[in-house]
Amino acid sequence: MLATIAVILLVLWLLGFFAFHAAGALIHILLVLAVIAVILHFVRGRPAA
Repeated sequence: MLATIAVILLVLWLLGFFAFHAAGALIHILLVLAVIAVILHFVRGRPAA
């Protein structure tokens, strides 16, 4: 779930960076959120079922 959110945020960041270059602050916020989500995903690991 967290990895999916990270991928979505990363895709939105790339889309925003290339398509809507005027929204610089929002793009960087999305990038930071995507990186944090990926880091949390690897730190937490897979929960035991």
